[in-house]
Amino acid sequence: MDLRSRDGVLAGGDSFDTDVLLLGDGRHSILYLSTTRQLEDYEMPPKQADQLTEQQQWFIRDWIDAGAPWPSDDRIKQIQQLYAEGEQVLVSRALSEAWQNRRYAPEQLWAYRPIEKQQVPDGHHPVDWFIDKKLAELDLSPAPPADASTLVRRIRFGLTGLPPTPAEVQRFAADYQADADTAVANYAAQWMASPHYGVHFAMRWLDVVRYADTAGFANDYSRPNAWRYRDYVVRSFNQDKPYDQFVRQQIAGDEIDETNVENLIATGFLRMGPWEQTGMSVFKETRGQWLDDVTDTVGQTFLAHSMSCCKCHDHKFDPVPTRDYYRMMAVFSTTQFAERDAAFLDQENQQWFAADSEWVDAKIAAYEMQQKQLSAKIQQRKRQESGNAKVGDNGLDPGDEASLARISKNISRHSIERDRTEPIALSVYTGATISRKNIKGRIDLPDDRWKKGEIEQDVIHDGGDVYATGDDVTPGALSAAESLGNMNLVDFPSGKGDRRRALADWIVDPTNPLTARVIVNRVWSWHFGKGIAANPNNFGGTGGLPTHPELLDYLAAWFTDNGGSIKKLNQLIVTSATYRRDSRHPDPEKLQEKDPLNQLYATFQPRRLTAEELRDAMLSVSGELDRSVGGIPCRPDINLEVAFQPRQIMGGAASVYEPDPLPQQRNRRTLYAERIRGLRDPFMETFNQPGPDKSCELRETSTVAPQALTLLNSQEVFDRAIAFANRLVKENLKTDEATLRRAFELALAREPNDRELALCRAHWQTARDEESNKTYQRATFPDRITRTVMAEKTGEPYSFEEILPAYKTYTPDLGPADVDANTRGLAHVLLVLLNTNEFSYLD
Repeated sequence: MDLRSRDGVLAGGDSFDTDVLLLGDGRHSILYLSTTRQLEDYEMPPKQADQLTEQQQWFIRDWIDAGAPWPSDDRIKQIQQLYAEGEQVLVSRALSEAWQNRRYAPEQLWAYRPIEKQQVPDGHHPVDWFIDKKLAELDLSPAPPADASTLVRRIRFGLTGLPPTPAEVQRFAADYQADADTAVANYAAQWMASPHYGVHFAMRWLDVVRYADTAGFANDYSRPNAWRYRDYVVRSFNQDKPYDQFVRQQIAGDEIDETNVENLIATGFLRMGPWEQTGMSVFKETRGQWLDDVTDTVGQTFLAHSMSCCKCHDHKFDPVPTRDYYRMMAVFSTTQFAERDAAFLDQENQQWFAADSEWVDAKIAAYEMQQKQLSAKIQQRKRQESGNAKVGDNGLDPGDEASLARISKNISRHSIERDRTEPIALSVYTGATISRKNIKGRIDLPDDRWKKGEIEQDVIHDGGDVYATGDDVTPGALSAAESLGNMNLVDFPSGKGDRRRALADWIVDPTNPLTARVIVNRVWSWHFGKGIAANPNNFGGTGGLPTHPELLDYLAAWFTDNGGSIKKLNQLIVTSATYRRDSRHPDPEKLQEKDPLNQLYATFQPRRLTAEELRDAMLSVSGELDRSVGGIPCRPDINLEVAFQPRQIMGGAASVYEPDPLPQQRNRRTLYAERIRGLRDPFMETFNQPGPDKSCELRETSTVAPQALTLLNSQEVFDRAIAFANRLVKENLKTDEATLRRAFELALAREPNDRELALCRAHWQTARDEESNKTYQRATFPDRITRTVMAEKTGEPYSFEEILPAYKTYTPDLGPADVDANTRGLAHVLLVLLNTNEFSYLD
């Protein structure tokens, strides 16, 4: 129902007709009755707490009784000028004049205003100056500094995602006691120089851009070269690439210099979202979905704006008209997909290429053998039953027919994976749009980028419908940022011009009020578990306002002045007293009174390790972690029920998941685990690893029963405990007490107290006695399995055999049968340590 005009009200709505407004009879008009909450399911406002007062209800009734008088257009403008509150914003042309003239609460426009340089008195750490000033205003003292063992874990995990070694803890404790500030600064600098710094921060960035190694949806085909974009991100953080260059390469690397391999790899960012084009989909619609996705992703990632909110209508809350959405979409309308030749760089890891190619070829060969056998069976049956009506015209029974389609699809699917070891970049190019009917695997770069296909006309799609064409638009960006932010204007070309390069230049322009604020807020949230502005992907009216706006502006200006260096920003944050505070406040009652939402940083907020950090930490303390950096995705062990479960690709059963054969392949850092959109690792999912379909601005941290059950009972965690115990036993420490002390130092970065030591010794002895009476068989794994799935056409079940070449040479991780009773008993103790909050949380 449209209440914006008298005619709109009189016309009624979808649920009620002209009885919405009965002129002269307010008592029986639906509009009045809905405010009295007498109409079930049509109460207005919907919430009981927002119900109008009786006097307000009578105003509406009396107005209807008076004939529902309505002011003229001129009078409406006078009223708006007399009584309007808020601030108008100059934007590109809206869909309606009313929206064009709307006003906004000034505080909600904070992100569009120019960054104000803040001054900090000499001798003060800038982070602490702003944080402590707010605490002082509330007469709230900060918590004291954390102790050395707490801080060493906090910094090490915060910068590399890995636990410290006992030797590191000892050195840091000694340095910290001598000079705390210098110790923290040196320790942070040391680990930002480590290659694992880039691995950890790449994990954070890939959350935002929703990295995956497959395309998702019904096909979920492999993106065999996506890993090169992942490694580009790792390199960029390790090299401390200036942020403006990092942004420009990902959005427009090919338009800047397409002879630069790194630039081509970087544009894989534009292809990270789920995408599918098959013979069953309409190219124009699929193309439209990608344009929507990339427009929204660029908006969220770099500008903290969810652009999809204004795809169909001018934004309900922010000064972003629909025209701005389609102006930004026009930037990408000449962007096309291509797998482009890109020679391997010297720093790219090619260690496991041969092993991966061997597995892919073995998988294809197995299917081709089955295809040949099935074809022979078909030919024989045709000869035996020529013309028999019991069999289909092709001589197949339903199971055979389904198997033939399944085999063909899996051969096609695995053939795509052969490109994983080829010098190819998952990339884009600028050119005319070529309509494609079915895309499986590589898309080649055309000889002439503009001759074949069409240059799409950039328009507003009314209602977001790709078939509905409205006003023409030209490429551009957020007009509110330009007007409120007093930005330098960037010339956006159309036609065959470098549109993405123009957008990248607009984003990284020093006068852009959003970009620096967005990235420093992200980095802050990675350290503290929350942003200064609560929603790193949303700086609009529905996002949380900054708790410390002056600090955010200081950091944004400081970041720009310091060359867009993420490492320098990390160093600034980590060396602050704010970051180094204890998680416990000496006066918790006063803290609760003054800061009930824990927004003022009087303490450091503890956090659970991410799913990746948890797995990597277990592999690290057990001594199993392969610390090599970069390279093709690895396939870790996952729960076998999940690995062997039916997975559909376009109605056919996809191959089951097979882990890599060797422990050194499987037990790499979790960043390098293959991310399959259609098959999530249950361990990672249980511990809140975000799905790769949507941009994740901040990790969720749930506390649910499956997490405890997984840590205590899963095969993965027990394997780590066995390896951890074997590591300690092999160190040949002189006593059980020394072994247990070493275990605490490795797992928790501290010594055990006397009670803990006594409990662990007793548990070890009990477990050792129990294990001495047990025998174990080494685990065996089949190299072929029988599977039963439903046929796509008939819906009937059929069975087939699948060959698993990875298991022909599979070497399992260390198991109970590989160690003695003493080691197994110790493993039970270590399993307890791996289950402690102290292991799983950063204090």
